[in-house]
Amino acid sequence: MNYSSNQLRKKFIDFFEKEGHSVVPSSSLVPVETKIADKTLFVVAGMQSLLPYLLGEKHPAGSRIVNIQKCIRTADIDEVGDDTHNTFFEMMGFWSLGDYGKKEAIEYTFKFLTIELGINKKNLAVTCFGGEPENSIPKDDESAEIWRSFGIPDERIAFLGRKDNFWGPVGPEGPCGPDTEIFAWTGKGDAPEKFDPSDKKWVEIGNDVFMEYDKKSDGKYEPLQQKNVDFGAGFERILTVINGAENVYHTDLFELSHIKLHKMLKIEDPVKERIILDHTKAAIFIINDGVVPSNKDQGYVVRRLIRRAVVKASQLGIEKNFLSELAVEIFKTYEGIYFDQNSNSHPELDSGSSELDSGSRVTVRNEKEKTILEALDKEETKFRKTLSTGLRLIASLENIGGKELFDLYQSHGLPLEVSIEEAKRLGVEISNGAIEQFNNLLCEHQELSRTASAGMFKGGLADAGEITTKYHTATHLLLSALRQVLGEGVFQKGANIDAERIRFDFSHPQKLSDEEIKNIEEIINQKIQENLSVTMEEMTVDEAKSQGAMGVFDSKYGDKVKVYTIGDINRPDASTPGVEAGCFSREICGGPHVAHTGELGHFKITKEESSSAGVRRIKAVLE
Repeated sequence: MNYSSNQLRKKFIDFFEKEGHSVVPSSSLVPVETKIADKTLFVVAGMQSLLPYLLGEKHPAGSRIVNIQKCIRTADIDEVGDDTHNTFFEMMGFWSLGDYGKKEAIEYTFKFLTIELGINKKNLAVTCFGGEPENSIPKDDESAEIWRSFGIPDERIAFLGRKDNFWGPVGPEGPCGPDTEIFAWTGKGDAPEKFDPSDKKWVEIGNDVFMEYDKKSDGKYEPLQQKNVDFGAGFERILTVINGAENVYHTDLFELSHIKLHKMLKIEDPVKERIILDHTKAAIFIINDGVVPSNKDQGYVVRRLIRRAVVKASQLGIEKNFLSELAVEIFKTYEGIYFDQNSNSHPELDSGSSELDSGSRVTVRNEKEKTILEALDKEETKFRKTLSTGLRLIASLENIGGKELFDLYQSHGLPLEVSIEEAKRLGVEISNGAIEQFNNLLCEHQELSRTASAGMFKGGLADAGEITTKYHTATHLLLSALRQVLGEGVFQKGANIDAERIRFDFSHPQKLSDEEIKNIEEIINQKIQENLSVTMEEMTVDEAKSQGAMGVFDSKYGDKVKVYTIGDINRPDASTPGVEAGCFSREICGGPHVAHTGELGHFKITKEESSSAGVRRIKAVLE
């Protein structure tokens, strides 16, 4: 049987209500001020609004909770357009706040997937935590045994390390624990007998986290007084799997908007079409929660989503404003889904009657929709006025350097990644060091404008607040730690920073081991705990070289460069190859940076993968 999105929502909520779970509404995409909220621009998981209750505060709805939470994640925006990633998505979650444990949680998960949704257990596989003897955390044989009792054979159970199967803590200390992840086979034919977690046809559809430990400030793990269960499952992925759809864009969640988009296209390109649909939907839901396009924080993310969607649409031959027309179809798709906190029938996107003229007539049904459509239309109109000029400028160049990239960004509003994409598409050469030079020019501009911070959203920099400033400093710690663990052959090959994560490319010939990743994290977090000073000096390039500063020396620097040093040069504990004794890191950079590493919180690597031949990529967050 095929399920509509509404049918899946109802099945999930009804199942857990029958099992004694209280239904709580989705919170806003913009986090409230809780311990975790100031770490992210948006709600990225269902547990964020429940953090106080996971830490022991009593929830007014009881100890068993279920909901479907709106989320925004930009950390994987490079993958948007593939078969499984979305910027806006919904997270199905159920929680035990000191109530039941592993056995009941896994049983609920298994029954919901196999009995309620009809997924054949022959197409399921799981991962469990492999243990950490050095921290006295055992291998999670208990979860594996429970899965076996439900008919999942040993060949379909894999034990993995901390990077894959251990959650938290949110900061340097606090609740954390092992998890078990559930995968569904999406390939053609029967699933292979042996489960290979690296095979992308095995798609993760859910995750039971068992918060059993309390990590202390000294790094030790103690049993947690209130043990919790936190289950999360991607709504779009589950819907895709149970319907046997080709990808997350081939469900009713995108059907109406896709039909509308196809009527406007002159050129078809599946990946670009998916990016347009994804970014438009994400922008709508962010605006719906009170954020308007701007050059700061959440508003900056909305602006970049809108502008990237418009660029992709222009490449497909859409030359007029189109976002408001797509938005109306998205309103229809989600009509009546989200309710207020009193559980009264009060959809966030509702019905009414008025009109907005944005080059074509679209029906607007209430004031909230009108506000969203006007914001989209205003931003699209503003951007289209400079877009064509910027694209013509790129086409007129033989090669493009940092100065040209900065001019395109500053004068024409083109995000860095858009300029680079267009240059490659048109065969315009990108000069060595162009991105680094762009970063330096932008940071200089921001300092002159007395802006406090800089950040990158898929390569385009802007003021994104204190958090992004922290990530900027964290990249310096990361490079030095990589060189310590992997050797002096490691050099930075690219960096992409936004307010939620670091993406860092570096030269290295092979995949990093779990042990290497763990060592890198430990070195960085040790330097954060040492609260090292971060200082800046201006000097010549030759002086910077002589002092072991890292940098791209074939860029067109001026007479003086800014060199940021992390660590006291008078301390005797030299730890980074090629850098003066006492320094942990020294790099040429435009800044800005924090004053001391202790401001950074806790560093965690979330993904390590190949970027290109001889280049690896790390994604990391500060918690």
